[in-house]
Amino acid sequence: MILADKITALRKQNGWSQEELAEKMDISRQSVSKWESGTSIPDLDKVIRLSGIFGVSTDYLLKDEIEELTPEEDARVADEGSKKRTITLEEANRFMELTRSLSGKIALAVALCILSPVCLIFLAGLADTGKGFVTEGLSAGLGVAILLIMVAAAVILFILFGAQLEKYEYMEKDALSLEYGVKGIVEKKKEAFEPAYRRCIAAGVSLCILGVVPLMLAAGIGAGDMACIACVDVLLIMVACGVYLMVWAGYIHGSYTKLLQEGDYTCEEKSVRRRTAFFPGIYWCLATALYLAVSFRSMSWDTSWIIWPVAGVLYAAVYGILRVIVKADPKK
Repeated sequence: MILADKITALRKQNGWSQEELAEKMDISRQSVSKWESGTSIPDLDKVIRLSGIFGVSTDYLLKDEIEELTPEEDARVADEGSKKRTITLEEANRFMELTRSLSGKIALAVALCILSPVCLIFLAGLADTGKGFVTEGLSAGLGVAILLIMVAAAVILFILFGAQLEKYEYMEKDALSLEYGVKGIVEKKKEAFEPAYRRCIAAGVSLCILGVVPLMLAAGIGAGDMACIACVDVLLIMVACGVYLMVWAGYIHGSYTKLLQEGDYTCEEKSVRRRTAFFPGIYWCLATALYLAVSFRSMSWDTSWIIWPVAGVLYAAVYGILRVIVKADPKK
């Protein structure tokens, strides 16, 4: 149990409201509320006063579940701690709040990229089927213009809001050491968000899968070209909505896993990423050089594109082997 939970439990055991505890502590009710929500931690002198008011020891309030360490373990922990970047509660809260506020905007940028060809496909369909007053030239010009505007808007969103998170890139690369109380608060926020995260991922995946259904039905009943084109647009719209949900929830959930150093952000994974960071740039430069060399030599641009899917599959295999080799190497 973290400090925030202990203060809440002890206050309720004594039958006090937040206002009553605040009066006994000579502080504002908002301060007590922040302690119990985990957005702030009381100073040491406040902890001492709380221990007296509640009739418990300061050790009970401050310590979660601390095991006695041997001198050797204590020295090792101290040495490891000196190599880690310390994260304060204020810094952790700023990162989580910024990620939550920007997640929707970044998710919108991704959705705009997926939605960008919708108008072009629809207008091209109108022109091809001869329905409406849209000429082929007008459909192409207007459709491409709308596509470029949407992509440009997405790029602006990526630059404006993605850049704000760049100052926290160290959380993906460096080993972190959370100050007392921070881990418990982050775990509490992660646990509270977990149901919403699971719902968003489930809904997002379902939308991406179900988006194919109208197109399959249209093809199955022999619907006209315009109906099939409309179904393609519906597919893109449903995929965009699904991806929006997954990106939004993924960004927020990712802020918790980064702070807690779980999943892809464990110290071991960060070390592997640092030591393999050279590989993607070198690999794709070589793949591009190979593609250009083969294409210009054979002038078979219509078939040389096969290099890219092969390179993609080969990249996953080679990178996986490299990670295994790096993990097996004890050198840090």
